[in-house]
Amino acid sequence: MLEETELLVVGCGPAGGVAAREAARAGVETLVLEKDAQIGVKRVCAAGLRPGFCTTFDLPKTIVHCDTPRLALFDIHGREHEVFFGPGHTTTREELDGTIAQLARAEGAQIRTGALLRSFARDGDRVVVEYADLAAGLRRRVSARTVFFAQGATARLEDGSPFAYEGWRDGLMATLQYRVYPERPAAAIAYQTLELHYYRARDGRMLIGWMFPKRDHLAVGLGVMGKMPGAQLRTELDAFEARVRARLYPQIPTRRKEEGHLLYGGMPRPAVAQAGALVGGTAAGLVDATNGEGIFEAAASGRLAAQTAASAGLRSGEAAGRYASALQARFSTRLRRRVRIMEFLCARPERFGMLFESLAASPPFAQALYREDRERTPADRLALYAAAARFALRALYA
Repeated sequence: MLEETELLVVGCGPAGGVAAREAARAGVETLVLEKDAQIGVKRVCAAGLRPGFCTTFDLPKTIVHCDTPRLALFDIHGREHEVFFGPGHTTTREELDGTIAQLARAEGAQIRTGALLRSFARDGDRVVVEYADLAAGLRRRVSARTVFFAQGATARLEDGSPFAYEGWRDGLMATLQYRVYPERPAAAIAYQTLELHYYRARDGRMLIGWMFPKRDHLAVGLGVMGKMPGAQLRTELDAFEARVRARLYPQIPTRRKEEGHLLYGGMPRPAVAQAGALVGGTAAGLVDATNGEGIFEAAASGRLAAQTAASAGLRSGEAAGRYASALQARFSTRLRRRVRIMEFLCARPERFGMLFESLAASPPFAQALYREDRERTPADRLALYAAAARFALRALYA
């Protein structure tokens, strides 16, 4: 049988969950397909939220574990550079994704877990999706006026898809994370700080490590562009976790849980919309390559997708064009610049320290760099361009 709905959402992370909640709230019949049996449990993510995230997306502050005003950036020599930007927030993906899903259900969205996307194709003015019902062992089909693809870094949109992007695999990152549970609290500074570490792996590639505090554990992980054998990645993470331990919880007994997954750190996907079909969140490549941030961009793309699905007065092609234009204007240009910045820094890793020194010495520069383009005042832009010019001149001769 061919089921019908107005909006079909594939994936129930921040992008898919926000899209489902806000579309259902607007009166759009909404169905969500989530491949995992439990929402949010397989997401390897430091789960840092930018200041004001809960207010922006109308989420309860109870999901926030720690308010973190302090950002600690560690360069390739292990030197720490302190930046205050906050307060940021931390949570877990189980709580974030699960809470958004509960709110979407409360608005009338239907969410099916254990539902794995297999294929999709246009059928007149609609899109037909086939998925595997993993619990029943059956293939099912759904016809929708609008489909929103939000499956994260594991999105399979490459083979014969209008959204195919040759550079997608080049942007995938191998990641591994420990949830470290100390028997006693770690040093107080740990619960006020988001840590990002930039240094070389044993094979010479750049690693990005992180430590983000939670209520009952510390998320300690790292990522590397491309593939890295599991044993090698675990060796790198063990060495990194030992460094973090020596500073924050020495001689405190711990237990830990290991999580591994793919993330994305490349260029945004060039094509993100066609009539009746939209791509958002990490599946669209909306991730900041310099720090791995993508939750805000994902949720914002979900909001745009909901608005698109609710625009009944527009033809599907026109609505898709508006979605693509909004995503491009708000995120894609900035995120492409971030990829170029990361490439520039990695070409000579000593440049990381130079940039971090500039951010620590100039709070207006740090604040302006962090904000979206549309949020920047003329004073922000002046501070940003002046500091960026000074850094570029210094870094070019490093």
